[in-house]
Amino acid sequence: MRRIGIWIAMGGLLLSTAACGGDSGGGTSTPAAQSLSVGFVAEPANLDFTSTEGAAIPQALLVNVYEGLVKLDQDGKIMPLLAEKWEVSGDRKTYTFTLRKNVKFSSGAPFTADDVVFSLDRVKTDWKLKIKSQLDVVDKVEKKDDSTAVVTLKRPSNGFLYSMATRLGAMFSRTGVADLANKPVGTGPYVLGSWRRGDSIQLNANPSYWGAKPSLSSITLKYFKDATAMNNALLTGGIDVISSVQAPESLQQFADPNRFETIEGTTNGEVVLSMNNARPPFNDKKARQAVRHAIDHKALLDTAWAGRGQLIGSMVPPTDPWYEDRTGDYPYDPAKAKELLGGNTLTVKMRIPNLPYAVNSAQVVKSQLAQVGINAEIEPLEFPARWLDVVFKQGDYDMSIINHVEPRDMGIFADKSYYFHYDNPEFGKLLASADEGTEQQQTDDLKKAAKLLSDDAAADWLFLFPNLIVAKKGVTGLPKNAIAESFDFTALAKQ
Repeated sequence: MRRIGIWIAMGGLLLSTAACGGDSGGGTSTPAAQSLSVGFVAEPANLDFTSTEGAAIPQALLVNVYEGLVKLDQDGKIMPLLAEKWEVSGDRKTYTFTLRKNVKFSSGAPFTADDVVFSLDRVKTDWKLKIKSQLDVVDKVEKKDDSTAVVTLKRPSNGFLYSMATRLGAMFSRTGVADLANKPVGTGPYVLGSWRRGDSIQLNANPSYWGAKPSLSSITLKYFKDATAMNNALLTGGIDVISSVQAPESLQQFADPNRFETIEGTTNGEVVLSMNNARPPFNDKKARQAVRHAIDHKALLDTAWAGRGQLIGSMVPPTDPWYEDRTGDYPYDPAKAKELLGGNTLTVKMRIPNLPYAVNSAQVVKSQLAQVGINAEIEPLEFPARWLDVVFKQGDYDMSIINHVEPRDMGIFADKSYYFHYDNPEFGKLLASADEGTEQQQTDDLKKAAKLLSDDAAADWLFLFPNLIVAKKGVTGLPKNAIAESFDFTALAKQ
C-alpha cells in the first residue's frame, strides 16, 4: 500500500476450510528437526505480493520462501543474500552484483543472472502495487555472465539498495510465475507445504536449499480471529509463539518464566490516524490541526495498548538516521482545537480495519474528539479485503487508523493518489533531493520532509507499534526488532 505496510499486519481469520495449494515444486522436505507453530492475526488474501497490497504476504514468504539479492537484518542493516557481494561505481549509478553459485529454485531450476534481469524487469511490467515506483530509478538491468548482474540507475539513489531488501527485490524463476497466488517458487529455506484457507499455512524445510539448512522441519503459521483465542492457544499448547501480542494488557498470563518468554523490541510500524486530505472537513488544514491538538497521545497509548510502544509524532521511527522527536509539534490542547474549528461541530466517518489495535485506538480517539466538537462515527471493516477496497482503493472515508509497517515509507505521502490524498509539491522535492544527494543531505532533507508533514498535519501519528512476542520456553532465534517486512523464520529453533 504503497505498501500498506500494514502489517497488514494484524488482523485475521479463523476456522478452517478446504485445504488448497501444495508443495511449491520443492517436494516433501526431509525432517531437519522439529516443527513449530506461530500465531498470527493477518492471513494473506493470496500469496502474490506482486499484485496484492498489504504486508501479510511478505510477512510470511519474504526471506523464508522468496529471497532477494540483499536483506535487512533486525537492526535495519543491508546484508548479502543471493548476492555474495556488490560494487557501486564512482558516480553511484551502476551496481554490479556477484551472485552465489549453485543456487536453485524450489522447482529445481538454477538461479542465474537471467533471473535477476527477469525479476527486476517484471517489477515495471507486471507488478500492480504503487510501491513499484521505487524502482523507477532503474534504467536497465543486464546479465554480464551467469553469476554477475549489472543494474544501471538513471541517477544516483540512496534508496535503491534499501528498496532491493524489500519485496521489490524478490527473485522469481522465469518458469515459476504462472500461479503466484497459490504456488510460490523461490530460492528460500522453506517451501509451501499446504494452505488451509482461514486457518493456517504450513512451510516445509527446502531439502535443496543452498545455505544453512533450517533447524525446523516445518513451521505452521496459524491465523486467529481475536487476541483471546490466540492467547488461549499458547496457554494450552496449541501454538508455540505469538508473533505479535494483540492484547498487551493480558501479558500477565505469561508471567511464569519456567513456561514462557516475552520479547519486547521495536518495529517500523507507525500507527497512523489518517485524514482524507481530499474532501471536507480534512481538506482544511485547520481541521487536521484541530484533530492533532485534540489527541492526548500518552493517554491513548496507555488505554489502547497498555502503554506498550513509543510516541514519535511523525512518519519516521527512531531506527532511521533522520528521526527527530516531533511529539511536541501539536501538544494536547483541547482549547486550541476548538479555536481552530471556529466553534463549529463536525461529523466524520472513521472507517477502520477490524484489528485489535485499530479498534482500541478508535474508541479513545472518538472519545477525545468528542470533547472538542468532532463526532466520529466508527465503522469497523473486515480486514484486509473490505478495508483495502473501501478505504485504500476507493478513498471513501474521512478518518482511519492503520499500522504502516514497511521500512522507510514516508514517501507514500508524496503520491497524491495514495489514500491520504496529501498534495504538497515541496514535500516531493525534498524526497527527490534526499534520494540523490549525499548521506548528510539525505538526512537533512528527510528531517525537513518529516517536519513539513507534521506542520501540514497531513495525518496524526498515534504511536510506534512495539514488537511484542511471547513464546514457549525453549524457542530460540526470535527477532527482538521487526524492522523488515518479513517475519524471518530462518533462525528459529526449539531446544
